[in-house]
Amino acid sequence: MAKILLVEDNVDLATIVADSLRAERHVVESVVNGLDALEHLRMVPYELVLMDWDLPGLSGVEVVKRYRAAGGVSPVIMLTGKSSIDEKEYGFDVGADDYLPKPFETRELIVRVRALLRRQPTAGTNILQFGDLQLDPVKFKLTKGGEPVHLTPKDFALLEFFMRHPDELFSSEQIIARVYDLDSEANAESLRVAIRRIRKVIDTTDFASGSMIENVARVGYRLRLPLK
Repeated sequence: MAKILLVEDNVDLATIVADSLRAERHVVESVVNGLDALEHLRMVPYELVLMDWDLPGLSGVEVVKRYRAAGGVSPVIMLTGKSSIDEKEYGFDVGADDYLPKPFETRELIVRVRALLRRQPTAGTNILQFGDLQLDPVKFKLTKGGEPVHLTPKDFALLEFFMRHPDELFSSEQIIARVYDLDSEANAESLRVAIRRIRKVIDTTDFASGSMIENVARVGYRLRLPLK
């Protein structure tokens, strides 16, 4: 299982691709433009990026160019209708690892994804630590005080987001935009329900000052260590 960023402004195609990847047990985050892609790549260490070439505002190839210039190392597959040798050469020159012309069969995409992921080293995984919580985003494992605990994939992604941004305050809208898929029906109420589920797993009864996920009235949520 890998954490994959899908950058595609065709919502129907993005849905098909994301569903196919999730069927392979990958965690997929989707965005529809280049600026959002750069923001996600800055914040999250993805194991693979699927990048459309023709994006609104900032092209996919320009995103890859800036990502590589900033030191980004995750493999990138370009998804595009461009087929000239010059265009392909330029895509590879700026840092793409593979190139899949549209239209394509999702089965071929899955094969290419598997091939690129096999080349990636498994050592040095970015383990997240906060208090007695330890989260491995690659192996999809969460422990509390050394004991394994279980979250659904969506709740796992939500907790991972908080653990990557400890003590930072986010509104419900910001969290939904960064954690949930483009076609998700997530809203402020479903977010509250998800946070309640996570609290039941991660909170310790001897915390006198509330939950590790703090609700700041009329502002949003943040992950913090409560006083005992």
